[in-house]
Amino acid sequence: MAKLRVKEIAQEKGISRGKLSRLADVDPTTMKRVYDDPHYSPTLITLEKLARALGVKIGDLIDDEASS
Repeated sequence: MAKLRVKEIAQEKGISRGKLSRLADVDPTTMKRVYDDPHYSPTLITLEKLARALGVKIGDLIDDEASS
């Protein structure tokens, strides 16, 4: 099962949840879900916005636990 790494990447870059929400233009409620539930499935558009704001590729935001 895939797991989101948004929270970990943002913390590594020193970006708070609120700041990331603003940078990526993602609703704060959606950001809360992304942070609180690593198995949440955001839309591709949301993933694109988050990846762009964090300066990473979309694939970097997802950890495929099946391969671990």
